[in-house]
Amino acid sequence: MVDVITSVVRGARERAGLTQGELARRAGTSRPTVSAYEAGRKSPSLATAQRLLAALGAHLVAEDDIVFTDVPVGRGRTVAVPNHLPRLPVEQALAVVEMPLHVSWSTPDRRVNLADRHTRARAYEQLLIEGTAPDIAAMIDGALLADLWAQLVLPLAVREAWAPLITAATGRVA
Repeated sequence: MVDVITSVVRGARERAGLTQGELARRAGTSRPTVSAYEAGRKSPSLATAQRLLAALGAHLVAEDDIVFTDVPVGRGRTVAVPNHLPRLPVEQALAVVEMPLHVSWSTPDRRVNLADRHTRARAYEQLLIEGTAPDIAAMIDGALLADLWAQLVLPLAVREAWAPLITAATGRVA
């Protein structure tokens, strides 16, 4: 836990463009104390970590882990389905990505621009059908998937495997 808090505080401070001294002044502590926290020589309490992050305009968030289950879809095949829809940082959700070879084997250029809605829909179809849990976790954003859901062309078994997640996220029957 100390390593996590250390890297979170240091990362937030660096993104804010502040020195350790500036953070210390804002958070009501000393620069050597901030340095000791960031170096892992001293462990801040949760309240102290929250105070440091608040001084940086950030906060701690606890998120449930995403756990994937292989759901049978017929003919000995399975699809990876998470326990809840993954959320990605915007820059990752709308990035230009290279589709894994096991997902997109028939095109010479496997790069796709996820910022383009049509291209993202085709990529999501391929990922839901052929992708592994790591592929899905890295490239599919749950909110963008829910938004595209009605337009996706998927085998019925794949659609049925994912439908409960879309229904839970949107409140509409998928």
